[in-house]
Amino acid sequence: MDADEAGLRARKKLATRAALSSAAMRLALERGLDNVRVDDIAAAAGVSPRTYNNYFSSREEAICAVATERAQRIGAAIAARPADEPLTDALVYAIVAEQGGREPDRRMFALVVREPALRGHFLASHMKTEEAIAGAIAARLGRKMDLACRVLAATVTSATRVATAHWLHHEPDTPYRTVLRESLTLALRPLAGLDGTEG
Repeated sequence: MDADEAGLRARKKLATRAALSSAAMRLALERGLDNVRVDDIAAAAGVSPRTYNNYFSSREEAICAVATERAQRIGAAIAARPADEPLTDALVYAIVAEQGGREPDRRMFALVVREPALRGHFLASHMKTEEAIAGAIAARLGRKMDLACRVLAATVTSATRVATAHWLHHEPDTPYRTVLRESLTLALRPLAGLDGTEG
């Protein structure tokens, strides 16, 4: 298999994974988690149940996969920021920009909060995001992924979680990106200049 074929195959796998995750979330929102079967998800994504099982071990894992993939995108976005940009600015910009111009689906957040079966998977994806951010921070600082990098990453993910809860319950009419940026800025303000630059 040459490089082009390998690349095409990898893209097809990613597309199938995304289609399955999207179908799982859509069906759970429409029917309720308890009324969604693997066969339903596979059919909605246009693949066989066997293909589904090659990607996910449960419907819960499929639903939360979007958060896991977000972790990879955030890590790449942080790494892509200009090297001379203050670290705290790079973190805020990359995380807010990854959200894109779209508003999150409130029903999706409500589903995760309401369903205990989803919380563990969502927590696992949250930890992967934290690990990706810690790795990106270490790379920017040119150091090993030590305690400081992990604490900073935890600060970022905690600020994101708080922003989401605040947006859902207290500022539903404010754009999510606005609340997220403010939360991250507040959390990271004491750490400005950590990398030797000034924010």
